[in-house]
Amino acid sequence: MHPQIVRDGPGACPICGMALEPRDATPDATDGGNPELRQMQRRLWISAAATVPLVVLAMAAMLPGLGHLLAARTRGIVELALATPVVVWGGWPFFIRFRDSLRNRSPNMFTLIGLGVGVAYLYSVVAVVAPGLFPAAFRGHDGGVALYAEPAAVIVTLVLLGQVLELRARARTGGAIRALLRLSPATARRLRADGDDDEVPLADVHAGDRLRVRPGESLPVDGIVEQGSSSVDQSMITGEPIPVGKQAGDRVIGGTINGNGMFVMRAERVGADTLLAQIVRMVSEAQRSRAPIQKLADTVSAVFVPAVVAAAAVTFVVWAVAGPSPRLAYALVNAIAVLIIACPCALGLATPMSITVATGKGAALGVLFRNAEAIERLRDVDTLVVDKTGTLTEGKPRLVSVVASPGATEDELLAIAAALERGSEHPLAAAVVAGARDRGVTVGDVGEFRALTGKGVTGTVAGRAAAAGNRALMAEIGAADDASAAALAIKADELRAQGQTVMFVAAAGRMLGLLGVADPVRPQTAAALRALAADGLRIVMITGDNRATADAVAASLPIAEVIAEVLPAQKAAEVKRLQAAGRTVAMAGDGINDAPALATADVGIAMGTGTDVAMQSAGVTLVAGDLRGIVRARALSYATMTNIRQNLLFAFGYNALGVPIAAGALYPWFGVLLSPMIAAAAMSVSSVSVIANALRLQRFRSVL
Repeated sequence: MHPQIVRDGPGACPICGMALEPRDATPDATDGGNPELRQMQRRLWISAAATVPLVVLAMAAMLPGLGHLLAARTRGIVELALATPVVVWGGWPFFIRFRDSLRNRSPNMFTLIGLGVGVAYLYSVVAVVAPGLFPAAFRGHDGGVALYAEPAAVIVTLVLLGQVLELRARARTGGAIRALLRLSPATARRLRADGDDDEVPLADVHAGDRLRVRPGESLPVDGIVEQGSSSVDQSMITGEPIPVGKQAGDRVIGGTINGNGMFVMRAERVGADTLLAQIVRMVSEAQRSRAPIQKLADTVSAVFVPAVVAAAAVTFVVWAVAGPSPRLAYALVNAIAVLIIACPCALGLATPMSITVATGKGAALGVLFRNAEAIERLRDVDTLVVDKTGTLTEGKPRLVSVVASPGATEDELLAIAAALERGSEHPLAAAVVAGARDRGVTVGDVGEFRALTGKGVTGTVAGRAAAAGNRALMAEIGAADDASAAALAIKADELRAQGQTVMFVAAAGRMLGLLGVADPVRPQTAAALRALAADGLRIVMITGDNRATADAVAASLPIAEVIAEVLPAQKAAEVKRLQAAGRTVAMAGDGINDAPALATADVGIAMGTGTDVAMQSAGVTLVAGDLRGIVRARALSYATMTNIRQNLLFAFGYNALGVPIAAGALYPWFGVLLSPMIAAAAMSVSSVSVIANALRLQRFRSVL
């Protein structure tokens, strides 16, 4: 609940008194591995063993014919003997937290428990040891002083039961992280120089190692397939149920499951750098974060405990002045009932339990929330700004058009273009080189290579000065006035209208032709955007590409606005412009140049297939890089906030109803009083009910 509290071992939060959660989960963390839970279970069983005969004894004393078996004083000594280990030993953790709440001036549920149980027990001790100290107002019709050792013991046992149930339920919320951690195998098969392999611990695997992955095995680390092929089940990481085919050159993710094939991979990211480790880290951090709606619970909690103590004091005074005989006994019992039933545990659990379950569920669906604020803000978004390349599109350009000028051949055009582009790092360059090789064109060497920012590349190929780039570069080298230039310009406009990016190629001052490279729209993009638009979002596409290409891509998609020819630094400015117009903006992107806009947006959404910088700048990461993840994330945001509001309504309603009943509001009309034992049971049930409601989010299902 309070992520700023960090300790080097198990213990309780000094602010709210609740058990601290481990920062780093372990794959084998189960209920039995939780020291806090083990301790509470041991105290529960021993306390229950003493409380059961104590309750039987107290009930027997009230039955006709059995009350005379033990003298009142003897019965009181026996009850106190049974109750003392329960209250003192079983309830010791609660009294420690009660003391800490006073010392830290942070009243919480254990302030009320410690005060209520402590008063009841000490009252009973004095009543047994020195009954003569009590005035007539504390004595019943038989002249005896009522004892409350039994209610004190029962309250402690019920609170222990509530703590055990709560700790078990909270352990279930960490199941998502533990399930992710179990995906990573303990060992890997590392290849030796002679081609054989050795099974080594995962900690001994380093970047650059060659690893063999056999059928059915989990991939040990992130890397690239070097030899062989197979299909890999990535559903536990990306949420996609269909296995993905992998062959040489394809990237693979650690923790995913190999199918029937066998392949050799080269390790690239190991240890804490793997995608799986990053996912676990992000989920863990998100579960410890606090949603803005939590401020409501914090504000109420700050005044709630003092208000309850005041209500208990008023209850005591009213019953002591106007209650039936024995007045002070009734006053004490009802004041204790108010203190116990009003414990704000349910209120404190309302938000963090839902957030914890939601982040774990999101991880299982391939959606990573960096913090609780992202979950809450995503449902309020009304505008989605989407980067084109790598977000709407696959981010893997392909060579789709080769147009040669009269007197030139396609193979000649491709050979020169590929030789030039082989020295470039631009994604379009890789598409040209791959396209040439796919067509069986031999790619030669280039000399005097130069990359001209915003224009293209130049160099010497087979002894001829050559260039590949835009129309401005062609004009600069004197090839734009070529006789075929006008016809090529018309053809270039046609290709751009189809969504292709065009580059001109020239050699020895003569235009050889042009190439058209297209970045296909992801197959799932249209369905995802339609679902988001139907949910009321305004879709805005932003890209550095030219207007014609951008409009061609947007034409087939439900996009309301296109912002084209934008420099990387201007993307953040466009997001600010939309925010200034009163829009709540989410930005989805995948590249380094998207990072400023992702950080500026109300909610940044990064593609998991993109750069680490983009992921670090975003509040939400889509592991599979699929825009359908936004639909899932938004639906989960709606479900989570609804769940939190249900929890808060239940917690507030429970206290609003329970405190007056415990104070005796029904007694004048119905003669009904709420026993402190029933109040303790109701308090525990309320906390468990809030947790159970939060756990319903584990059954969340998305339409896409």
